[in-house]
Amino acid sequence: MPSGTPAFRPARLYARSRVLPATLAVLVGTALAAGWAAYWLQAQPRFDHTARIPVVVLAPLITAGAIGTGLYTYGDELDRTAVRPWWPRRLAHLGLLTVLAALLLALAVPGRPDEFGAPAMVRNLLGATGVTAAAAALLGARLSWLPTTVYLSGVYLAAPGTPGGIASVWAWAMQPGPQGAAWVVAALAYGGGAALYAWRGARAEGR
Repeated sequence: MPSGTPAFRPARLYARSRVLPATLAVLVGTALAAGWAAYWLQAQPRFDHTARIPVVVLAPLITAGAIGTGLYTYGDELDRTAVRPWWPRRLAHLGLLTVLAALLLALAVPGRPDEFGAPAMVRNLLGATGVTAAAAALLGARLSWLPTTVYLSGVYLAAPGTPGGIASVWAWAMQPGPQGAAWVVAALAYGGGAALYAWRGARAEGR
């Protein structure tokens, strides 16, 4: 066995306990599928920028669900009794996955940055991940995807066809990229969810 192997053992154990390999696979797979869907929609003869709305809503939803499920911990009692505080590690874990997912999904929808392109995709990822992280702290990681799915599904069905106005607040996921109010709501959702998760961690669940 190589002499340097034991030094990487804690990192490997952490990655396996947080199912990081599976989470990364879902992130890459979702980005590839989103890129294919966006390209296919753009190739249609009656393509309109609003046709990519399902892509910029569904891809962040799936990605946030994968990130949230990976926040599950098998030893929450070890987290509570650790000598060093766990909140910086939780925040770094969530932040790094969010940055990676944002880069992958932004590359999946090039063009039309003023409408339903990369800015809308990144904004929706931030908002969805924030809601999912808060749900992990309150409900547990295994069910963290549920509130985000219910909310975004309802917004997708109920949002008005015309962007702007009060819909920018409650239907932020259905707004074009430049909508400032939608960005504020999504950023607040991410900041609040990340802070809650970093402080409390994922809620303990049955084995």
